[in-house]
Formats: sequence, structure tokens, C-alpha cells
Amino acid sequence: MIRSILLFLVCCSSAHGAPPCPAIRKSGGARAPPCPMVSAPLPDSIHPMVLQRCADELSLPLSIIFQQSFDTGQVREDWKLAVVSPIFKKGKKSDPGNYRPVSLTSVPCKIMEAMIKTELTKYLETTGIVSDCQHGFTKGRSCLTNLLETFEAWTRILEGGHGIDVVFLDFRKAFDSVSHKKLIMKLQAYGIDEKMINWIENYLTGKSMAVRVNGKLSSWATVLSGVPQGSVLGPLLFLLFVNELPAWIINSMMMFADDAKIWTKISSKSDSESLQEDLNKLIIWSQTWLLKFHPEKCKVMHIGHQINTTYNMTDSGKSVQLNPTREEKDLGVYIVDSLKPSLQCIKA
Repeated sequence: MIRSILLFLVCCSSAHGAPPCPAIRKSGGARAPPCPMVSAPLPDSIHPMVLQRCADELSLPLSIIFQQSFDTGQVREDWKLAVVSPIFKKGKKSDPGNYRPVSLTSVPCKIMEAMIKTELTKYLETTGIVSDCQHGFTKGRSCLTNLLETFEAWTRILEGGHGIDVVFLDFRKAFDSVSHKKLIMKLQAYGIDEKMINWIENYLTGKSMAVRVNGKLSSWATVLSGVPQGSVLGPLLFLLFVNELPAWIINSMMMFADDAKIWTKISSKSDSESLQEDLNKLIIWSQTWLLKFHPEKCKVMHIGHQINTTYNMTDSGKSVQLNPTREEKDLGVYIVDSLKPSLQCIKA
């Protein structure tokens, strides 16, 4: 099984979608066909081509290394190195905050992450820990299911003769701001295996990163917080970190990883009070778990009503009024306050 994962990962330039490996063992199977390889060297200096062509010979020694790593809870130092490529999201290209840092890490480490992720996912599916509001990186859920359920809920409210206020939330450097200590506390509270927690804690601790831009590499810096974007395990760890967020509020919420929105029906101005209370609770949550919101980028959309409602969020002790919007791009789809698809058709 390790051989099959190895062949898959080295065939993917980003290696974001590693398949699960339920056990640490050597496995046979047909050799994967030749495919394009990444040209940039990996942090451990092992070129993916070597791993691909020597998959049969490497599967057994790698399985021994993986088993020892898991048993001792120790992760190799070269597995903790990441070369970061900044990927532009939106906004001004001159603003560093508008780039997503994607990490290029060791392929053998990604194989180990894939096995840890598989076992962790099995436990989460068995126990039903992951919130039903979360549609990111979970089996049977996607951007599509998120949007379908959202629009179904909004349509029902409008058909009932009510309006809707929707707040599109924005975290400030979500993946990069996750506190390692607080994440481990949450994993323990979820009853996850102690050996697995020890491995994850060591995996997150003592990481170093360098940024590559136009072929030039920066100096190395120690990573003090966050889960690596571009890793196999990182997205699942982030889901667990924000998993209880819907339980803090009384209104409806829908999430896809760090993309979140909350809403309530509006029949009178007083109906907005519960949504404001939810925003206040979310600020308390963010201060408790050190994952801050970005009020300047949070938006409110008024759908199907003309009632003058406003909302505020606290940032560094200051109250910031959320900007209203008539259109918002949510999970790749343009949403307008009329809920008509015309803008999406034009942009598509």
C-alpha cells in the first residue's frame, strides 16, 4: 500500500490529494505509468523521480521508518522543513496578506501523513465528531453540498415571507494562526489515541519554512503556529480546531474549512439582535482560541427585505461595523442579494 501511495504522490505536483493507507505494509500492484514530475527540489533533497523509480525497493524500509516514527512519536527533522510558494487569492497583488502560503514538503512525510489521516478519519466517522455544518474535506460533502443546502434554507425563509441577513465571515490568516497547544487540547478532548496525538504534536513542533519567489529562496524561519497548507494532514487538523464553532451560536451556520457564513430570518429590526449576539459570541470564541476574525473583510448581505439592520464585530478593542454587500463570491459562486444567477452566468 505504501508503494501505491508513493507512486501517486510523486505523480502530483502539489500532492494535496493523497489516498488513504490503512496499514503500514509493503504492497504489490501494477506500476503506475510515467508522469510529469515536479521540477523544484524538495526540502529533504530527495527528488520525486528517485522515489517513483525505486518504489518497490523503498516501500519496506519506509514502512520500518514510519512504524518507528509512530511508536516513538518522533518526526524526522527534514520532514519538518517546508518550502512555501505564495499563491495569489484576490485583492491587491502588492499586499502580502492577499497570498495563500502553500507548503512543499517531503514526499515520505506526506505518505506518513496519509496513513495518520486515514486512521484519524475512521475514528471521526465512527464517533460522528465532525459538525454537520462543516462541508470541507469530509466524505460525501463538498462546495456543492454546502451551496445546495444553503440555498435551500434561504429559499424556504423567503417563501415564508421573511427576509434574510447573511454575514460572510473571514478569518485573519486562519490556517497559519492555529495554536499548536490549543489544537492538542482539542484532540485530547475528542478522545483521539494518545500515540497519534504525540505524533501530531511532534509533527507540528519545530517546523521551519523558507519562501521561494521567482526561483529565489529566502532564509529559513521557525514556524510557531499554524497547520501547513499544502500538507495532507493540515486541512483535517484545521477542521477539528474550528469544529465546535456552530455550537456557540443559535442561528444557522454553514462552513467549508475556514469559509463560514451565518444567517437569520428578518421580519423586523429586532430580529437582527440574535445575529448580533452570535457575532459577539464568535468574537469571544476567537479570543479564547486565538484565531481572530478580520472584521474589515467580513460582509453582510440583506436578502429580500428593506429593513435597516447593521452589525458590528470587535477587533483589538475597537467596534467595527460590517460593510454591506449586494454581491459576494462564495466558494467560487457569485451570490447577489436577489439570489438570481445572472451575475454567475456572466462571470462564468
